[in-house]
Amino acid sequence: MTQENLPQSSPEKLSERAVVKKDGGLLRSSGVVSFFTMLSRIMGLARDVVLARVIGAEAFADVFFVAFKIPNFFRRLFAEGAFAQAFVPVLGEYREQGSKAAVRGLISRVSGTLGLTLLLFTILIVIVAPAMAALFAPRWFMDEPLKFTATADMLRITFPYLFFISMTGVAGGILNSYDRFAVPAFTPILLNITLICAALFAAPLFDQPAFALAWGVLIAGIIQFIFQLPFLRRIHMLPAPIVDWRDSGVRKILLLMGPAIFGVSVSQINLLLDTMLATFLPTGSVSWLYYSDRLAELPLGVFGVAIATVILPNLSRHHSSQSKESYSETLDWALKMILLVAVPAAVALMLLAEPILVTLFYYGDVMTARDMAMSSYSLRAYALGLVAFMLIKVLAPGFFARQDMRTPVRIGIVAMVSNMVLNIVFVVPLHMYWQIGHLGLAAATSVSAFINAVLLFIYLRKSDIYQPSGQWLVFYGRLFSAVAAMLLVLIILASQFNVLESEIWQQGDWWQRIRGILGLCVAGFITYVAVLFAAGFRLSDLSGPTKAVSRNQ
Repeated sequence: MTQENLPQSSPEKLSERAVVKKDGGLLRSSGVVSFFTMLSRIMGLARDVVLARVIGAEAFADVFFVAFKIPNFFRRLFAEGAFAQAFVPVLGEYREQGSKAAVRGLISRVSGTLGLTLLLFTILIVIVAPAMAALFAPRWFMDEPLKFTATADMLRITFPYLFFISMTGVAGGILNSYDRFAVPAFTPILLNITLICAALFAAPLFDQPAFALAWGVLIAGIIQFIFQLPFLRRIHMLPAPIVDWRDSGVRKILLLMGPAIFGVSVSQINLLLDTMLATFLPTGSVSWLYYSDRLAELPLGVFGVAIATVILPNLSRHHSSQSKESYSETLDWALKMILLVAVPAAVALMLLAEPILVTLFYYGDVMTARDMAMSSYSLRAYALGLVAFMLIKVLAPGFFARQDMRTPVRIGIVAMVSNMVLNIVFVVPLHMYWQIGHLGLAAATSVSAFINAVLLFIYLRKSDIYQPSGQWLVFYGRLFSAVAAMLLVLIILASQFNVLESEIWQQGDWWQRIRGILGLCVAGFITYVAVLFAAGFRLSDLSGPTKAVSRNQ
């Protein structure tokens, strides 16, 4: 990166910094992202309720979930995972040290180079879709030719979604770097709306309703990409794609992406391995894992991803300005915010797993009582790992913001190998003796996530990157007192209203179940917050660093 490309001062640069200062605190930005992400997750739950009514957990439901997970996996590598973690710090560096012209040049070259790569990769996978289907659903390839053929055909429809949603991720990364968090956070709502429409209006026109959903996935990708373009134009950062492999910024991002592809996506690789292994288990296993994973991802997506999205550009700016104290303060704040949400959410999900699943998805014609019981096993296992999943979301950016991709990769390899070993340890006996092998898959994923999170934290501390502030023991005391009180209230109320009696709970109508679960959630939340504040917690403790700005402003 030459001095000519990165002039040290300009009116444009000062203007950009003024925007950063104006946008201010992390809590406000996280609140914006959390709000729209919450809307997206609520729409996602509505989508899953509709899918449960339309395709349930039967054979073609398993096929759709596999065909949807494959492009989603690569999306999280290219768009939300390695690319975002490599692109945002480099873009932040250009903004901190360069002119708007240099920033626009980087964006255009990254868009063109990544876009061409994605286009060629998408065409290749569409051509070799049967091979990809055999890789991710090997049992169907060997023993169930109908499901295998359907998976390959459906993958040809869903996989081009990768191109459009990855380019949407590029646009979202640019907007996030300019502290425009609302639009990227809102965009996933369009996927849920499109799939709901596909299920309600297009599915009756198909012999196999799942194929209508596959077309809905592709259309949703196109809509999300087009939606963000006007907002890029508004900040004068709409790319004019240029393919340039020799550009220093492009090369730097690609070098950072290589190890980051593995490091940031370990949990996704583990989940995809779970899907592959689930194809060897009884029919319905893929769907049971899908529905339980979706519920576990609700707090992860609303809060974990929101906080991670906000802190990455701020950590990058603190690193570029060599503000070590602000760097630690930001990470400290993020960890406390995560624990305040993750611990009570995990406890509540483990206690109320089956009642929540029954409330949302139990419809006797397509979803049976057995499906609910089986899904509850994997939901409790995923809930056990929820704290670790969310901690990884904020610990990994502690390395990525410093453009250190190697450390998370090494840790990711340990976690992935652990997951593979634990899959064998858990799945084999659970499947052989109790026919609940999918529980073993979920449990192995959760345990390996804890290994990943603990090692990330240890390396942050050992390398002197992160210096925790004081008052952590006081924080833990308040947190666990509030969680214990919440759990006690939930157990008492759930027992009083027979919520934990699955046979009785399944007999109630949908509205009765909704009222019951909402009542429990409200009572638990009020208890948690009341005890938290009674123990000395204050709203000011949530504010964290008030200004996410460079020291050199």
